Amino acid sequence: MVSRAEEFEELRPLLFAIAYRLLGSVSEAEDAVQEAWVRYAAAKTQPRSPKAYLSTVVTRICINVLRSARARREEYVGEWFPEPLLEDPYTDPERSAELADSVSIAALLLLERLSPLERAVFVLREVFAFGFDDIAATVERSEAACRQLAVRARRHMEAGRPRFEADRSVREQLAAHFCKALETGDMDGLRELLAADVELISDSGGKSPTLPGSVVGADNVTRLLAAVTPQFAQIGLVIELQEINGQSGAIVRDRRGLVLAVMVLDILDGQIRTVRSVINPDKLRHLGPVSDAWAVNQEYLDAQRDTRRGD
Repeated sequence: MVSRAEEFEELRPLLFAIAYRLLGSVSEAEDAVQEAWVRYAAAKTQPRSPKAYLSTVVTRICINVLRSARARREEYVGEWFPEPLLEDPYTDPERSAELADSVSIAALLLLERLSPLERAVFVLREVFAFGFDDIAATVERSEAACRQLAVRARRHMEAGRPRFEADRSVREQLAAHFCKALETGDMDGLRELLAADVELISDSGGKSPTLPGSVVGADNVTRLLAAVTPQFAQIGLVIELQEINGQSGAIVRDRRGLVLAVMVLDILDGQIRTVRSVINPDKLRHLGPVSDAWAVNQEYLDAQRDTRRGD
């Protein structure tokens, strides 16, 4: 006989995948999944369908978290991005495209525009193909109401749905060239990779040095990066190519190998359209030990001062 713990572990990847798409946070998704386990383990009777029961529990937990998170997001300093995810633990060959698109940073930012109920209905229906009967029971609304929520959510998502380069090899090649140009200071080569209206945006939460806002335009982004790239050679920063949220990106590490930032690239038609950088240390801790960005910045300023004195 399969134990509850074994049933739960089998369903854990699905539960995390649902929770992460609803919350945009690895740590909060893990907490929601753990709370679902506590409730499942304490249930006095065995649910007829562990999948339905646990999906319902984790979704309701996430809806409650979303409702309280809205106030926190309004007080957030600067741009807010989801916590970067290196690997989605849930796989389904029949829905691989939907799963990959739904976990991208751009898609998660679109989901932020939906109400908690719309978001839950959209994720359960469009991403994980739950039936409206199960969704209705989960969100405690009628099937008709859930269908209306799904229509509204789908309309909002379709209006801003991001498009990405379909050819994975093209994405990976462009990302490799981008990172190499940053490391070597090849600004002419980097400029050729950028779309004319490319946008660079950072999320620091006020806890790391960052831009005052977004930077738009290939020339502006190139000039900004030209001012930043000397840090890579002068104080030993390293760019590690990595798939982030299903898209090409990189982890930036300091000389000790500690995580300093994560960059995610939106690529379409052979050009980089958006560069998103997550520098908020609170959003990077799940990736490993985190560097002190303020200290790294000061190290760079000290190195520049010493160089000028040497001249």
